[in-house]
Amino acid sequence: MTATSVKVLTLITCLSALPLMVGLTGCAGDRYNQSTDQRVEDSRTSERVREALAAAPQYKFDGVQIAASNGVVQLSGYVNTSAQRTRAGEVASKVVGVRTVENNLKIKD
Repeated sequence: MTATSVKVLTLITCLSALPLMVGLTGCAGDRYNQSTDQRVEDSRTSERVREALAAAPQYKFDGVQIAASNGVVQLSGYVNTSAQRTRAGEVASKVVGVRTVENNLKIKD
């Protein structure tokens, strides 16, 4: 091989590795941004909480919004009674993937 062929081959190798490196580092999270895996897991946790609330025998949680971040679930919105507020927090806390629950539900007047 000539020196020119080696240079061209090296250039092609470096340029073809660039998208792989960018793709791998683009998925990493840091202190301020979630990784793709963490976002997916948070979405799954929110869905599991939503399903658990829907399966509760005294379901009246249709006005509840659910947000999850790193295992912390935040419940917000409105329920009819303080018992429903308490029960929603209890149900959410028992869901797989939930570390803590911030129950910010308000009782309708």
